[in-house]
Amino acid sequence: MAANQGERTRRRLSTEERREQLLAVGARLFSESPYDEVWIEQVAEIAGVSRGLLYHYFPTKRDFFAAVVERESERMLRMTAAVPGIPAREQLAAGLDTFLEYVHAHAHGFRAFHRADAAGDQAIRRVYQRALAAQERQILATLAADPELGSVAQERPDLELAVRGWLAFTTAVCLEWLRGSDLSREQVRDLCARALLGVIAP
Repeated sequence: MAANQGERTRRRLSTEERREQLLAVGARLFSESPYDEVWIEQVAEIAGVSRGLLYHYFPTKRDFFAAVVERESERMLRMTAAVPGIPAREQLAAGLDTFLEYVHAHAHGFRAFHRADAAGDQAIRRVYQRALAAQERQILATLAADPELGSVAQERPDLELAVRGWLAFTTAVCLEWLRGSDLSREQVRDLCARALLGVIAP
């Protein structure tokens, strides 16, 4: 009897664990459906919590989606952070490998992040644009600090726009890859690497 009761007892999630659980559910739902077609009731039901508890963590649907977008942005920034002292060219392949591993392992979150740009809510789009700007700054800072490419970066007034275009290219390639492209991860990595090196070439 005691054993059966123990089996039925569920471990109480900490505040952070519960928040992460809700965001993971949201990432899946928002990746599969447009923003307007995802209902808070769905999230609560799948997570096994009341709507009241979900609203305790996220007061509005907008707040919830913004948190999903920010969560995925922070993940991507952490995983692709530059390593001081290593040439940018050497970091590029390793960074793309890590990024593509993330894209494959967290496809729902990646899709949800990029769905934010299509959301009709301007506040949500601003969250997405801020996240993209952070990625752009991270890449530009890595290039500027590189012994070989730093001088090239200083002489290229169009570099910021070029990096922004490369991010859009890489996003499009990754989304197509997730849809079932025949390309291997290595082929996608090399394609994206060549594109960036082509963009920053003098």
